Amino acid sequence: MAQRTTPTERQQRLGAELRKLRTTAGMSAEYAAGLLGVDRSRISNMEAGLRPISPERLRTLACNCDCRDEKYVDALVAMAEPGRGWWEKYRGSLPAGLLDIAEFEWHAVRMRTAHTVHIPGLLQTSDHATTIFRVGVPPMPKHEIALRVAHRMERQQVLEGADPCGYLGIVHEAALRMQFGGRAVALAQLEHLLGVSERDNVTLRVIPFEAGEFPGAGQTVVYAEGVVPQLDAVQVDSTHGPEFLHLDAQLTRYRSQMDGMERVSLSPERSRDFIHAIARQL
Repeated sequence: MAQRTTPTERQQRLGAELRKLRTTAGMSAEYAAGLLGVDRSRISNMEAGLRPISPERLRTLACNCDCRDEKYVDALVAMAEPGRGWWEKYRGSLPAGLLDIAEFEWHAVRMRTAHTVHIPGLLQTSDHATTIFRVGVPPMPKHEIALRVAHRMERQQVLEGADPCGYLGIVHEAALRMQFGGRAVALAQLEHLLGVSERDNVTLRVIPFEAGEFPGAGQTVVYAEGVVPQLDAVQVDSTHGPEFLHLDAQLTRYRSQMDGMERVSLSPERSRDFIHAIARQL
Protein backbone atom coordinates (compact mmCIF):
# COMPACT_ATOMS: atom_id res chain seq x y z
CA MET A 1 0.00 0.00 0.00
CA ALA A 2 1.36 3.38 -1.04
CA GLN A 3 2.62 5.96 1.42
CA ARG A 4 0.40 8.99 1.93
CA THR A 5 1.77 12.49 1.54
CA THR A 6 -0.99 14.31 3.45
CA PRO A 7 -2.79 12.06 5.94
CA THR A 8 -6.23 13.11 7.11
CA GLU A 9 -6.86 13.97 10.74
CA ARG A 10 -8.56 10.58 11.22
CA GLN A 11 -5.53 8.76 9.79
CA GLN A 12 -3.23 10.75 12.07
CA ARG A 13 -5.45 9.89 15.05
CA LEU A 14 -5.25 6.19 14.22
CA GLY A 15 -1.48 6.49 14.05
CA ALA A 16 -1.42 8.18 17.45
CA GLU A 17 -3.51 5.35 18.91
CA LEU A 18 -1.14 2.75 17.43
CA ARG A 19 1.81 4.50 19.05
CA LYS A 20 -0.07 4.67 22.36
CA LEU A 21 -0.75 0.92 22.18
CA ARG A 22 2.90 0.17 21.55
CA THR A 23 4.47 2.54 24.08
CA THR A 24 1.97 1.68 26.84
CA ALA A 25 3.00 -1.96 26.44
CA GLY A 26 6.68 -0.98 26.56
CA MET A 27 7.23 -2.37 23.08
CA SER A 28 10.03 -0.91 20.97
CA ALA A 29 9.48 0.12 17.36
CA GLU A 30 12.08 -2.45 16.34
CA TYR A 31 10.19 -5.24 18.09
CA ALA A 32 6.89 -4.10 16.53
CA ALA A 33 8.53 -4.11 13.09
CA GLY A 34 9.72 -7.69 13.55
CA LEU A 35 6.33 -8.73 14.90
CA LEU A 36 4.47 -7.31 11.89
CA GLY A 37 7.08 -8.29 9.33
CA VAL A 38 7.89 -4.76 8.19
CA ASP A 39 10.91 -2.51 8.46
CA ARG A 40 11.44 0.00 11.28
CA SER A 41 10.64 3.05 9.13
CA ARG A 42 7.23 1.64 8.26
CA ILE A 43 6.27 1.54 11.94
CA SER A 44 7.15 5.25 12.20
CA ASN A 45 5.10 5.99 9.08
CA MET A 46 2.13 4.01 10.40
CA GLU A 47 2.23 5.95 13.64
CA ALA A 48 2.39 9.23 11.72
CA GLY A 49 -0.64 8.29 9.61
CA LEU A 50 1.52 8.17 6.49
CA ARG A 51 1.17 4.42 6.00
CA PRO A 52 -1.99 2.34 6.34
CA ILE A 53 -2.11 -0.75 8.53
CA SER A 54 -4.15 -3.82 7.67
CA PRO A 55 -6.84 -5.01 10.11
CA GLU A 56 -4.90 -8.26 10.55
CA ARG A 57 -1.68 -6.50 11.54
CA LEU A 58 -3.58 -4.13 13.80
CA ARG A 59 -5.15 -7.04 15.69
CA THR A 60 -1.76 -8.75 15.92
CA LEU A 61 -0.25 -5.60 17.40
CA ALA A 62 -3.13 -5.16 19.88
CA CYS A 63 -2.91 -8.80 20.98
CA ASN A 64 0.84 -8.61 21.59
CA CYS A 65 0.39 -5.33 23.44
CA ASP A 66 -2.03 -7.18 25.73
CA CYS A 67 -4.91 -4.86 24.83
CA ARG A 68 -8.02 -6.75 25.91
CA ASP A 69 -10.60 -4.05 25.20
CA GLU A 70 -12.36 -5.64 22.22
CA LYS A 71 -14.59 -2.64 21.53
CA TYR A 72 -11.58 -0.35 21.38
CA VAL A 73 -9.68 -2.70 19.06
CA ASP A 74 -12.74 -3.09 16.82
CA ALA A 75 -13.02 0.70 16.64
CA LEU A 76 -9.37 0.98 15.60
CA VAL A 77 -9.91 -1.66 12.92
CA ALA A 78 -12.85 0.34 11.60
CA MET A 79 -10.59 3.41 11.42
CA ALA A 80 -8.00 1.38 9.48
CA GLU A 81 -10.44 0.16 6.85
CA PRO A 82 -10.28 2.23 3.64
CA GLY A 83 -13.31 4.23 2.64
CA ARG A 84 -14.36 7.40 0.87
CA GLY A 85 -16.86 9.70 2.50
CA TRP A 86 -19.04 12.25 0.71
CA TRP A 87 -16.51 14.98 1.61
CA GLU A 88 -13.87 13.46 -0.68
CA LYS A 89 -15.48 15.06 -3.71
CA TYR A 90 -14.30 18.40 -2.33
CA ARG A 91 -10.66 17.31 -2.02
CA GLY A 92 -8.51 19.58 -4.14
CA SER A 93 -11.21 22.26 -4.12
CA LEU A 94 -11.43 23.11 -0.41
CA PRO A 95 -8.81 23.24 2.37
CA ALA A 96 -8.07 19.84 3.88
CA GLY A 97 -9.07 21.14 7.32
CA LEU A 98 -12.68 21.58 6.22
CA LEU A 99 -12.77 17.99 5.00
CA ASP A 100 -11.28 16.84 8.30
CA ILE A 101 -14.12 18.61 10.14
CA ALA A 102 -16.72 16.77 8.03
CA GLU A 103 -15.06 13.40 8.67
CA PHE A 104 -14.68 14.22 12.37
CA GLU A 105 -18.42 14.93 12.66
CA TRP A 106 -19.42 11.95 10.51
CA HIS A 107 -17.83 9.45 12.89
CA ALA A 108 -19.02 11.07 16.11
CA VAL A 109 -21.64 9.25 18.17
CA ARG A 110 -22.63 12.42 20.02
CA MET A 111 -21.47 16.02 19.87
CA ARG A 112 -21.52 18.88 22.33
CA THR A 113 -20.74 22.29 20.85
CA ALA A 114 -20.31 25.76 22.30
CA HIS A 115 -20.51 28.99 20.29
CA THR A 116 -20.48 32.57 21.56
CA VAL A 117 -20.52 34.70 18.40
CA HIS A 118 -21.58 32.41 15.57
CA ILE A 119 -24.49 30.05 15.11
CA PRO A 120 -23.10 26.46 14.98
CA GLY A 121 -22.22 25.47 11.41
CA LEU A 122 -24.43 22.37 11.63
CA LEU A 123 -27.41 24.61 12.38
CA GLN A 124 -26.85 27.45 9.91
CA THR A 125 -29.08 28.32 6.97
CA SER A 126 -27.41 28.69 3.58
CA ASP A 127 -28.08 32.45 3.57
CA HIS A 128 -26.49 32.86 6.99
CA ALA A 129 -23.46 30.80 5.95
CA THR A 130 -23.10 32.77 2.72
CA THR A 131 -23.00 36.02 4.66
CA ILE A 132 -20.25 34.72 6.94
CA PHE A 133 -18.09 33.54 4.05
CA ARG A 134 -18.56 36.83 2.19
CA VAL A 135 -16.73 38.73 4.93
CA GLY A 136 -13.78 36.34 5.02
CA VAL A 137 -10.24 37.74 4.94
CA PRO A 138 -8.93 37.79 2.30
CA PRO A 139 -12.17 38.10 0.29
CA MET A 140 -13.16 34.92 -1.54
CA PRO A 141 -14.49 34.74 -5.12
CA LYS A 142 -18.11 33.74 -5.60
CA HIS A 143 -17.34 30.18 -6.70
CA GLU A 144 -15.25 29.62 -3.56
CA ILE A 145 -18.06 30.89 -1.35
CA ALA A 146 -20.54 28.64 -3.15
CA LEU A 147 -18.30 25.61 -2.59
CA ARG A 148 -17.94 26.32 1.11
CA VAL A 149 -21.66 26.87 1.59
CA ALA A 150 -22.48 23.63 -0.26
CA HIS A 151 -19.98 21.74 1.91
CA ARG A 152 -21.41 23.24 5.10
CA MET A 153 -24.95 22.32 4.11
CA GLU A 154 -23.90 18.73 3.34
CA ARG A 155 -22.25 18.46 6.75
CA GLN A 156 -25.70 18.85 8.29
CA GLN A 157 -26.75 15.39 7.15
CA VAL A 158 -25.14 13.95 10.30
CA LEU A 159 -28.15 15.30 12.21
CA GLU A 160 -30.65 13.75 9.83
CA GLY A 161 -31.63 10.32 8.54
CA ALA A 162 -32.47 7.05 10.27
CA ASP A 163 -29.49 7.08 12.65
CA PRO A 164 -28.62 10.72 13.34
CA CYS A 165 -25.87 11.88 15.65
CA GLY A 166 -26.92 13.10 19.08
CA TYR A 167 -26.29 16.83 19.35
CA LEU A 168 -26.21 19.38 22.15
CA GLY A 169 -25.59 22.95 21.03
CA ILE A 170 -24.82 25.68 23.57
CA VAL A 171 -25.25 29.13 22.01
CA HIS A 172 -24.64 32.48 23.65
CA GLU A 173 -27.22 35.26 23.35
CA ALA A 174 -24.67 37.33 21.43
CA ALA A 175 -24.73 34.85 18.55
CA LEU A 176 -28.52 34.92 18.46
CA ARG A 177 -28.63 38.71 18.24
CA MET A 178 -26.03 39.07 15.47
CA GLN A 179 -27.98 40.16 12.39
CA PHE A 180 -25.68 38.62 9.79
CA GLY A 181 -27.20 39.31 6.39
CA GLY A 182 -29.79 41.72 7.75
CA ARG A 183 -33.13 41.32 9.50
CA ALA A 184 -34.74 38.84 7.09
CA VAL A 185 -31.75 36.47 7.07
CA ALA A 186 -31.39 36.71 10.86
CA LEU A 187 -35.09 35.99 11.41
CA ALA A 188 -35.01 32.99 9.08
CA GLN A 189 -31.95 31.70 10.96
CA LEU A 190 -33.71 31.93 14.32
CA GLU A 191 -36.78 30.17 12.93
CA HIS A 192 -34.52 27.44 11.57
CA LEU A 193 -32.94 26.99 15.00
CA LEU A 194 -36.36 26.59 16.56
CA GLY A 195 -37.36 24.01 13.98
CA VAL A 196 -34.17 21.98 14.39
CA SER A 197 -34.47 22.09 18.19
CA GLU A 198 -37.68 20.07 17.95
CA ARG A 199 -35.83 17.01 16.61
CA ASP A 200 -35.40 14.20 19.12
CA ASN A 201 -31.62 14.07 18.64
CA VAL A 202 -31.01 17.83 18.94
CA THR A 203 -30.91 19.89 22.14
CA LEU A 204 -30.30 23.65 22.17
CA ARG A 205 -29.36 25.60 25.28
CA VAL A 206 -28.87 29.36 25.44
CA ILE A 207 -26.49 31.30 27.69
CA PRO A 208 -28.12 34.72 28.23
CA PHE A 209 -26.16 37.92 28.77
CA GLU A 210 -27.36 38.02 32.36
CA ALA A 211 -25.56 34.75 33.12
CA GLY A 212 -22.37 36.79 33.30
CA GLU A 213 -19.01 35.01 33.24
CA PHE A 214 -18.68 31.34 32.32
CA PRO A 215 -15.86 28.92 31.45
CA GLY A 216 -14.67 29.00 27.85
CA ALA A 217 -16.14 32.42 27.09
CA GLY A 218 -15.22 33.51 23.58
CA GLN A 219 -14.09 30.07 22.44
CA THR A 220 -15.72 27.79 19.87
CA VAL A 221 -15.54 24.14 20.91
CA VAL A 222 -16.83 20.88 19.47
CA TYR A 223 -16.53 17.86 21.76
CA ALA A 224 -17.16 14.67 19.79
CA GLU A 225 -17.76 11.37 21.56
CA GLY A 226 -16.34 8.37 19.72
CA VAL A 227 -17.73 4.84 19.55
CA VAL A 228 -15.55 4.21 22.63
CA PRO A 229 -14.46 6.85 25.18
CA GLN A 230 -10.79 6.42 24.23
CA LEU A 231 -11.60 7.90 20.82
CA ASP A 232 -13.28 11.08 22.03
CA ALA A 233 -11.84 14.22 20.44
CA VAL A 234 -12.16 17.99 20.51
CA GLN A 235 -12.09 20.44 17.63
CA VAL A 236 -11.38 24.13 18.22
CA ASP A 237 -11.13 26.97 15.74
CA SER A 238 -8.00 29.00 15.12
CA THR A 239 -6.96 31.67 12.63
CA HIS A 240 -5.04 29.11 10.57
CA GLY A 241 -7.73 26.42 10.53
CA PRO A 242 -9.22 23.76 12.80
CA GLU A 243 -7.20 22.14 15.56
CA PHE A 244 -7.98 18.63 16.82
CA LEU A 245 -7.14 17.56 20.36
CA HIS A 246 -7.30 14.15 21.98
CA LEU A 247 -4.81 13.94 24.85
CA ASP A 248 -6.42 12.79 28.11
CA ALA A 249 -5.66 16.08 29.89
CA GLN A 250 -7.15 18.06 27.01
CA LEU A 251 -10.33 15.98 26.93
CA THR A 252 -10.75 16.31 30.70
CA ARG A 253 -10.35 20.07 30.46
CA TYR A 254 -12.92 20.49 27.71
CA ARG A 255 -15.43 18.11 29.29
CA SER A 256 -15.23 20.26 32.42
CA GLN A 257 -15.59 23.41 30.35
CA MET A 258 -18.66 22.11 28.54
CA ASP A 259 -20.20 20.97 31.84
CA GLY A 260 -19.69 24.47 33.25
CA MET A 261 -21.34 26.06 30.24
CA GLU A 262 -24.30 23.73 30.54
CA ARG A 263 -24.75 24.69 34.18
CA VAL A 264 -25.12 28.41 33.38
CA SER A 265 -27.31 27.87 30.30
CA LEU A 266 -31.09 27.91 30.21
CA SER A 267 -33.05 24.67 29.99
CA PRO A 268 -34.03 23.51 26.48
CA GLU A 269 -37.60 24.71 27.05
CA ARG A 270 -36.57 28.13 28.33
CA SER A 271 -34.00 28.38 25.56
CA ARG A 272 -36.69 27.95 22.90
CA ASP A 273 -38.82 30.63 24.60
CA PHE A 274 -35.75 32.87 24.69
CA ILE A 275 -35.12 32.43 20.95
CA HIS A 276 -38.79 33.09 20.22
CA ALA A 277 -38.56 36.35 22.18
CA ILE A 278 -35.49 37.51 20.23
CA ALA A 279 -37.22 36.64 16.94
CA ARG A 280 -40.25 38.72 17.90
CA GLN A 281 -37.97 41.71 18.53
CA LEU A 282 -36.58 41.67 14.97
